[in-house]
Amino acid sequence: MLDTRLLLRDLMQDTMSEDQHASDTPIEQKVTAERDDAFVVFHIGLRINTFWKIHRWLPIFLVAPRMVRELRSDSESGLLGSRTVLGPGIRNVGFVQYWDSFESLREYARDSDRLHFPAWQEYYEDGTKDDAAVGIWHETYLVEADQYETVYNNMPPHGLAASSGTEIVPASGQRQTAADRLGHSDDSD
Repeated sequence: MLDTRLLLRDLMQDTMSEDQHASDTPIEQKVTAERDDAFVVFHIGLRINTFWKIHRWLPIFLVAPRMVRELRSDSESGLLGSRTVLGPGIRNVGFVQYWDSFESLREYARDSDRLHFPAWQEYYEDGTKDDAAVGIWHETYLVEADQYETVYNNMPPHGLAASSGTEIVPASGQRQTAADRLGHSDDSD
């Protein structure tokens, strides 16, 4: 019998970063994440529509954390950070990823020597794409420098703040409010 607790534990452990931004210790102040360069936010996941068709969704479920490990082991991959997201409900598993560019993301997706491309081909060739037992989705956002804002209060590094190349700074002074951080302050904030 499949022990889903072990699968979920492995999924979470396999995608945790080993970099200094991955601490579970809360930063006991209000902080924000700053980056000098543009970046990409990539949301990707699967939805298990038919639990009993394990042969359709389990291969995808198992290869996903291996892909993240592969990317993390290559400092030139362009992956800045990745976080596993569970839910809503028990049917949905996904990742929120931060990339240095869309070109890096696309290069990984199309590289036949990496895990993604063969898994993608298998999904389309073995009939899984035509069987509604598992749904696959992704969203890609291109974010220009200075066109985002973040705030974390008494949180360990999370999201963009947990990504490589991001500086965590106090959210005070000219960074006090969302409008301040976006450069839209009208002094009434």
